Amino acid sequence: MSISLLYWLLLQGTATSFAGLTSLPVIQEALVNQHHVLSMAQLNEAVALSRSTPGPMGLYVVSVGYFVAGVPGAICGWLAMITPALFIMPLLYFVGRAIDHPRISAVLQSIVIASAGLLLASAVPLARSGLTDPVTWGIALASLALLFGTKLDTLWIVLGGAAAALTARGLLLLAALG
Repeated sequence: MSISLLYWLLLQGTATSFAGLTSLPVIQEALVNQHHVLSMAQLNEAVALSRSTPGPMGLYVVSVGYFVAGVPGAICGWLAMITPALFIMPLLYFVGRAIDHPRISAVLQSIVIASAGLLLASAVPLARSGLTDPVTWGIALASLALLFGTKLDTLWIVLGGAAAALTARGLLLLAALG
């Protein structure tokens, strides 16, 4: 895949997203399903890497670019990630006065609803490929219960889930070796 095509495909995803992972279905469709240059495992890994580091949620695009084309692909992903922001700033300056107009408000609310639908559409395939064994299911359900049932900070839930996964995998490895 050429760098220019990779940039174009990643730009299509990032330009149509308004909240981090809403670009995921577009990128999955283009790179995993159509062009077959990225696997679902690599896409899951890119999302997991970006979620475990500080910064914007859409940062996974840089990892996707890296998985597809190495360092030039990572640079391409970074450029695709920042390009919409560079164009939206001048646009907001000129259009910002009309933001209170009822029609523009309705369009923005529709975009938010569409983004939520895209997030749901991307979460289901990721969950199917990620939740493959009882240990992972248990950690996911316990994390969900802690998230909704307590006021515990998300960071501690993520760290606890990681510790539980590492402990479970270590115990399974010891059982297999022993």
